[in-house]
Amino acid sequence: MRRTSAFAGLAIAGLLLAACGDDGDGTEGTGAGTGEGSGEVEVFTWWTEGGEKAGLDGLVATFEEECADFEFVNGAVAGGAGANAKQVLASRLQTNDPPDTFQAHAGGELLDYINAGQLEGLSERYEQWGLTDSISAELLEAITVDGEIYSVPANVHRANVVWANPTVLEEAGLSTEAPASVDDWLADLETLRESGIQAPLAVAVDWTQTMLLEAVLLAELGTDAFNGLWDGSTDWGSAEVTAALEKYGQLLEYANDDRASLDWPDAVNKVTAGEAAYHLMGDWTAGKMDADGLTPDEDYVWWPAPGTDGVFQWLADSFVLPVGAPNPAGTECWLEVVGSYDGQKEFNTKKGSIPARTDTDPADYGPYLQSALEDWGSSELAFSLAHGSAAPIGWIDATNSAVGQFSSSGDVAQLQQQLEAAAG
Repeated sequence: MRRTSAFAGLAIAGLLLAACGDDGDGTEGTGAGTGEGSGEVEVFTWWTEGGEKAGLDGLVATFEEECADFEFVNGAVAGGAGANAKQVLASRLQTNDPPDTFQAHAGGELLDYINAGQLEGLSERYEQWGLTDSISAELLEAITVDGEIYSVPANVHRANVVWANPTVLEEAGLSTEAPASVDDWLADLETLRESGIQAPLAVAVDWTQTMLLEAVLLAELGTDAFNGLWDGSTDWGSAEVTAALEKYGQLLEYANDDRASLDWPDAVNKVTAGEAAYHLMGDWTAGKMDADGLTPDEDYVWWPAPGTDGVFQWLADSFVLPVGAPNPAGTECWLEVVGSYDGQKEFNTKKGSIPARTDTDPADYGPYLQSALEDWGSSELAFSLAHGSAAPIGWIDATNSAVGQFSSSGDVAQLQQQLEAAAG
């Protein structure tokens, strides 16, 4: 199986999950709550609705059982796939007012906090909690800097997924299977428009557009060259990137005009309501659709973004121990639960993601997540800029800004210049 690496200092080689079934000792307990302490534990996330909120609720229920002496305090901030939360968090960290723990994407995004001296190392606690042997070595590498582990991953998500309404496709005479390429997808979008669906591609705010852009770049450049965008081995100013950006612009011609005012659940709703045929979004969408009472393979279908079959564009949500956390004992109990078999099962089955642990039992998960587990172990791997595995927050913010401007201007040359500048 071919693997690729990109982000300097955070090289990823495998990221494989093996299915077993328990904690390795025949039990499914967390072992959390064995230390002394009490009081409130503020958990700072951007999970406020749908499957994300349901996943957090499942994790909280496990925390309340295993860490009964502590009280969970929800510090969630809604909006922008975490953009709003990160702004609030940055202000709090700068004023030495950290929450007890906060959500951060594994990979390049952690570097901002580590370089600012805002995170405690967790390597010793990993040994205490038995996590070193429970999370794949390759994923541990992504959250390790200079030999120190800095976060506990709760899951693994896939970013390059298209969610489609099979009824809309069939009524237009189209297959419910994935188009083989971006060009084929554009042809299907034109067929849908001719059938009366004016905006067959549902799109939301700028960061969701960044995800769509990445999917096109991945399809057109291939995995090696795409990952090379993040370590400088692929030139952002190349003709190949220009051609991919032009195709991205063509896709937006089939998107809804109100995209700047929508968040991703709104775009998903356009698809499920039959107003659109497709939406590209991470696999947390499965959690939302399940929470909405929809039936997979009947009410919705999914596949890798056209041209990216066999590639898993990954990200991972994780939690950290901030320097100066008001209740470090409570945070440690939370982190142990996050990394536990029970905690990850209760979280991921509801959120729509696969566990970071290597002892996952596929029988615990629904049809989509079982397919994701299988793909996770057999696919090439690509980073996600939009969700922090590829690069630090500054790069992400600059890209989102450039993509948002392009949504209005359609100026490919300007977009390419701005993306090149964002890469530094």
